[in-house]
Amino acid sequence: MENQLLSPINDFVFKKVFGDNIPVLTDFLQAVLDLPKEDYKGIVIVDPNLRAEKEHDKLGILDIRITTPSGKSIDVEVQVRPQDSFCARILYYTARIYTDRLKSGDGYDCLTRAISIVIADFKLIHNDESHNRFRLYDKNTGAEYPDSIEINTLEIPKLRKGDTSPLNRWLEFFAARTEDEFMSLALTNPAMDKAWGVIKQLSADEEARLQAEAREKLRLDMDGMYKTGHRVGREEGIAEGRAEGRNDAYMTVVFNMLQNGLTDEEILKILDLPVDQAQALIAKANEKRKRNS
Repeated sequence: MENQLLSPINDFVFKKVFGDNIPVLTDFLQAVLDLPKEDYKGIVIVDPNLRAEKEHDKLGILDIRITTPSGKSIDVEVQVRPQDSFCARILYYTARIYTDRLKSGDGYDCLTRAISIVIADFKLIHNDESHNRFRLYDKNTGAEYPDSIEINTLEIPKLRKGDTSPLNRWLEFFAARTEDEFMSLALTNPAMDKAWGVIKQLSADEEARLQAEAREKLRLDMDGMYKTGHRVGREEGIAEGRAEGRNDAYMTVVFNMLQNGLTDEEILKILDLPVDQAQALIAKANEKRKRNS
């Protein structure tokens, strides 16, 4: 019996397809962004965890971080399920990407545009557009604030059948599940042909399949624990006991995430909490881990 093909939006598969193939990544970026041609020549992947599959890296970082020759920072992230405050989180991390470029002693002229690309397998923005590009601008004059932030949302469920634009074809690629669908797209674009080759190879590799399936299972487990935290927080006591019950539930979720090898930053991305509250929970969970070790 043939193995079922792995999905391009599985985080392990996504990183293998785009993180190890600069031409494939470049073609995708050109379909999404409107940068000068020079910015696509010599892009560099700067996420050190992308290629190094460490023993304790059970889930892995969900994004691919890139810099362009002109210094722009690009972050590409896949999100397969809706999450509370997701838009706020994307804005927060895009702002972090922008400010992280400024090191001690640097002038503000070192700051360059920070760009996020979010590939969502659900409807995120309340319109019919599969691609929305958000920038800082004056609503009255249309003037754009220079060298700031940009957030691109790509929504797979909104892809348009029959649309042959490069971006829509990439959305079709992310939605593809059968060999016929992948092969049909591969015939239209050399980059997609290369990407399809990687998916086919990974799908036939037992070890790769196990890694992809393990990460998907862990992601589902984390999602389940996160939802349980909300439910327990609601059910644990009433009046003054409610907040304490909710914090205990979150603590359990955070502790289990740490036990499964997630980093503090990954947990911040998952939690639907104010940053300072999430950081305090992570610190307490880390203390608990040290006491138990």
